[in-house]
Amino acid sequence: MRWLKPLPLRPRDTVHVVAPAGPFDRPLFEAGLAFIAERYTPSLRPDISSVHRYLAGDDARRAQELGHALTDPSARATFCARGGYGSARLLPHLPLADAAPSLFTGFSDLTSVHGALQALGRVSIHGPVLTQLGKQPPEVREYFFRLLESPEPPPPLTGSATYVPGTAEGHLVGGNLSVLACLLGTPYLPPLDGAVLLLEDVTERPYRLDRMWTQLRLAGVFSRVRGIVLGDFTSCEERNAEYSSADVLRGLAQESGLPCAAGFPIGHGTLNYPVALGTQVRLDADAARLTFLEGAVRP
Repeated sequence: MRWLKPLPLRPRDTVHVVAPAGPFDRPLFEAGLAFIAERYTPSLRPDISSVHRYLAGDDARRAQELGHALTDPSARATFCARGGYGSARLLPHLPLADAAPSLFTGFSDLTSVHGALQALGRVSIHGPVLTQLGKQPPEVREYFFRLLESPEPPPPLTGSATYVPGTAEGHLVGGNLSVLACLLGTPYLPPLDGAVLLLEDVTERPYRLDRMWTQLRLAGVFSRVRGIVLGDFTSCEERNAEYSSADVLRGLAQESGLPCAAGFPIGHGTLNYPVALGTQVRLDADAARLTFLEGAVRP
């Protein structure tokens, strides 16, 4: 597949801020928005704070908002207010094939949008949503803006554990484990052949992690990818259990036989370093190191 990279962001560029999934905490959102506004010119709809049950407004509102953001040639990026749930409901209604060469950023529930973009060969950024951005330390925010603005490969990231030794190179895909599992059997699954697979999750008990991982295995995912990068699995412990979520994930990784390193600062933990999905990476599982072989944006 030939991958299409977005245009780099520049100071004061117009960027869209959208809420395609769940409703958000306004103070946390404002804190993240302030960092975006210091650097760029955010554009957001007055009804972005809408609430419909567990969604940030009904599907029509959210699809119109996100569809416009993705196809607007006058804007250079789209930032998401929050994850939660709901973005997958919009996929059939989005003009993804007509998306402008702009940056799309987000993580967690936004894994569904990333998958749909990668299915069309587009690079996007798995990174903080606005309700999380304000809580990230300066080094993560600096890394984020550098990734969005510079065509140079970003510095490598280091994990904390080797689950299966070995090395692997390929394009990076994936994101949230539970959302990725829900894309199986749909047209929105990212291209897996020769990929390095990123997985992270939050508040999923170990048996649920096992169930979703097994779903990927039964669908043939681990026979197609070359390596596995595990980010944070936050609040995923079983109370009073004699095993941890890490024990379960280590065993599942070993069953796959693929090079796998864990503990990368990606996901719902204290640190959420952004990574460019669709770009070439090298995983050195022995050293628990993820090296980026190219930048996220065009020169």
